[in-house]
Amino acid sequence: MTTATIADPASGMQFEDWMPAANVFDAIARTEQRWGDRTALTFLGTDPDAPPRKLTFTQLVEGIARTANAFRSLGLQRGDVVAYLLPSLVETQFVIWGAATAASALPLNPLLKAEEIASLCRAAGAKALVALGPLPGTEIWDKAVNVKDLLPALVSLIQVGGETVPHPGVHLLADLLRSSQPELAFPDRAGLDDIAAYFHTGGTTGAPKLVVHTHRNQLAAAYGAACAAGVRADDVLVNGLPMFHVASAIFSSLAMFVAGAEVVILSPAGFRNPRIVADYWRIVSRTGATLAGGVPTALAAVVKSDIKDVDLGKLRANFCGASLMPRGVAEQVESLTGKHLREVYGMTEAGGVICVDPVSRDRVLGSAGCPIPFCEVEARVMDGTRTTGRACAAGEPGVLVIRGPNVTPGYKDAPQSDSLFTCDGWLISGDIGYLDPTGRVFITGRAKDLIIRSGHNIDPAVIEECLMRHPAVAEAAAVGMADSYAGEVPVAYVTLRKGASATEEDLLAFASAGIGEPPALPKRLFLLDQLPVTAVGKIYKPALRHDCTRRHLSHLLEAESIARLLVRDGTGGRQVVSIELAAGEPGVLDELRRRIGAALSGYLFAIEWLDPGAGPEPDPP
Repeated sequence: MTTATIADPASGMQFEDWMPAANVFDAIARTEQRWGDRTALTFLGTDPDAPPRKLTFTQLVEGIARTANAFRSLGLQRGDVVAYLLPSLVETQFVIWGAATAASALPLNPLLKAEEIASLCRAAGAKALVALGPLPGTEIWDKAVNVKDLLPALVSLIQVGGETVPHPGVHLLADLLRSSQPELAFPDRAGLDDIAAYFHTGGTTGAPKLVVHTHRNQLAAAYGAACAAGVRADDVLVNGLPMFHVASAIFSSLAMFVAGAEVVILSPAGFRNPRIVADYWRIVSRTGATLAGGVPTALAAVVKSDIKDVDLGKLRANFCGASLMPRGVAEQVESLTGKHLREVYGMTEAGGVICVDPVSRDRVLGSAGCPIPFCEVEARVMDGTRTTGRACAAGEPGVLVIRGPNVTPGYKDAPQSDSLFTCDGWLISGDIGYLDPTGRVFITGRAKDLIIRSGHNIDPAVIEECLMRHPAVAEAAAVGMADSYAGEVPVAYVTLRKGASATEEDLLAFASAGIGEPPALPKRLFLLDQLPVTAVGKIYKPALRHDCTRRHLSHLLEAESIARLLVRDGTGGRQVVSIELAAGEPGVLDELRRRIGAALSGYLFAIEWLDPGAGPEPDPP
């Protein structure tokens, strides 16, 4: 069996001694020198039954080199920024790594509105935009043209596929690639501390947050992930995540490439393609995939897919990341595949990968795994809202902080980085967790109010600021409501100005028109006479999170015989739902507990059963 060897770092070894590449292009080219004729990419089109498009590592490296040369032919230099609005295509791989080689890349979410895309391009100083050409059923090209019209500094618009439509300053990527050399034609190669990409994170309304990724950051995350995940040159990974997502770019692409593994692109839309979801396990079988996985929402969908007559004999591991994994879904994945599910913990500000549940150790369900090589993780004690310098003892919850070569230098807008690091230079994750005595990391909650919907980070301020612009709104607060599919979804609580009137439907329509991030649109909106506040008058969001959980579960379980349903915060901020059943025979109550437990198995909160008349009361605001 051919195996790509990625050495474990010895004590005292420096990162540069362990990681051989000078930049991202060099890392992929080193794989090509060893396994040039092996398959690097398999692209499944919109119809997964159609013949796939395959590229060897030699063809991949040539495509990246031609793309980098094409960007230079348009006058782009190191320090310039190439933005892209693309689904998951072979060309998307050329563009992200070609842009990192010649300049810097700016991956963009095509679901954003044109104004939000323009705001990100403006913040990054983008000089070129690569976008999918006009095709039925997609608005990407229209958005790209609008962005070009909004930004005079955007000098080049590059079209990938679609119908050819005359437009000033448009270049066809296919033409640029044909006229470019298959080897890099410029001498100034990127160094480890040059900027490879900017990834946007958090809310995009107002001042966007653009995370700086150096070549060092991306290579530390990629080599470290490949090492911890035990990726081999004969591995095949199926990737259904979009290429503006850091997990797709780093763990599910670059980490595979540096190890010599094959990446199967699951159609341009990935897990958004219903046929891919329905045929997922047949695709895993047909492509000979050895590594499968995705974000929790994707896995929750594919575990319901038919696996009759599907051979998963080559599959050796499942991976999951981007948000907390419900235990019930994890158990379903393991039961269905017969293989362990390994969690990956990362954040955009740490190259996309911090910890991996290593294949070399026994799986511990619920653990985020161990830090990748050269990355350190500590839990720090909190003093009010401030992170102290004292590390927590084993098992003691605290705010997780990270240090290592995968950690970003900061945001492109330097003042936004003021609260990103501790005084001694560790990245503050905003996650609450602890380390066990063996060094395994466990995540129990979040120190900030970020809402994570299907792995998409949503700043509640995006929703609150929009609703506050409505003339009838006096106060607004957004929180995450528990959801068995997405982990959580945003909901809003609103009070109205004295004498004003507005319905929930009115305010949801207003939010829909004003919020540029579709995942940030509130799923529900609740009108209250007043919002819960603390003693100093601040909105008390824990009470709102408890309230929306109670509302959601009361509706979900309205047919069941429940006497009381209470919600509180447990250790590390994890919600605990306390349920008291109505009186009944022991056998009936046991069946009722089983039925309710099954209905709630996909949620992240803990459940406790109360004796009649006993149990905790809700926390006061």
